[in-house]
Amino acid sequence: MTSARLKRVEESATIRISNIATRMIKEGKDVINFSLGEPDFNTPKNICDAAAKAMYEGKTHYAPSAGIPELRAAIAEKLRTENNLDVTEAGVLVTPGAKQGIFEVMMGVLDDGDQALLFDPAWVTYDACIRFAGAETVWVPTVPEKGFIPDNFEEYITDKTKLIVVNSPGNPTGGVFGKKTLQCIADLAIDHDLIVVSDEIYEKIIYDREHISIGSFDGMQERTITVNGFSKAYAMTGWRLGYLTAPPEILKLLLKIQSHSVSSATTFVQYGGLEALQGPQDSVKAMVDRFKVRRDVLVDGLNKMGLECKKPDGAFYAFANVSEYGNGTEVAERLLKEAQVAVTPGIAFGASGENFIRISYATSIDRIREALERLEAVFT
Repeated sequence: MTSARLKRVEESATIRISNIATRMIKEGKDVINFSLGEPDFNTPKNICDAAAKAMYEGKTHYAPSAGIPELRAAIAEKLRTENNLDVTEAGVLVTPGAKQGIFEVMMGVLDDGDQALLFDPAWVTYDACIRFAGAETVWVPTVPEKGFIPDNFEEYITDKTKLIVVNSPGNPTGGVFGKKTLQCIADLAIDHDLIVVSDEIYEKIIYDREHISIGSFDGMQERTITVNGFSKAYAMTGWRLGYLTAPPEILKLLLKIQSHSVSSATTFVQYGGLEALQGPQDSVKAMVDRFKVRRDVLVDGLNKMGLECKKPDGAFYAFANVSEYGNGTEVAERLLKEAQVAVTPGIAFGASGENFIRISYATSIDRIREALERLEAVFT
């Protein structure tokens, strides 16, 4: 009674763990939830005010499927000035969240039998979307000692390979791809005529590193789909607002998918996004500064108790090696049961994560310190 394509896709492990933690909290248990990738900060007031103003002004009707012109123009300006991408308003598609953008890309680009390269470990939804499209995920191992950066992966490219997914800064590791790594990916994409899907949702949550958009490299503009959004940088996860830019022939196909499915992003929400881009940016810096402090406290604490954990260069996740105490799934279950701390098993993000757990430090510094005390009680 169900479609074959749904049977290809498993339930999201990150959402499943979070649902268990939420249920335990409703039962009155004091669970520290480190499982979801969501900033714990409120959306800045100026953004909320702009959306409310738009709503009360009557901007509650259907929007153009590609997005309101003002927001598309602002996004194009942002991509030109911050990401060195040659983009005009016509080259922007506003989506109900970056996740919807990823889904549309995979459905619009991949065919049955195609292959897509994912650097292992990778965000869970990439593989799900690739499978939805009827294509095959090819997992490319990365090097934990080098910050989970891919190294010498040309051997994984076949005549069926259609695209490569780049996520920098990345989920779940917080790894950031430098210019050398991105140039290697770009060279291989050009040599083998591949599309690159660059998910840059964490671009502003980066520590002492430079974010580089692969679409800005020579020869990459015509083969790169850049996906981004407002959820992480502006604490707008519940607003569901993202965007992408792609070569014209691909963008036309993605717009067709959007117009026949979700129609468009919510109209008044788009005015909030416009304010996010054009208004003050001090809240972004303040949030990143606080994330950095939390990162240092968490990672230093994990290493102090004997859990090997590299300090991530971006995003808000720590990817800790727990092999001394079992695999990631066993440890995650143990921590939830014995310490009431919810983390995500690394295996959810690919085989390379089997002995790891992902800890989201998008929570208060006090709760992080308390969680460390609970973990130490379990592991010592």
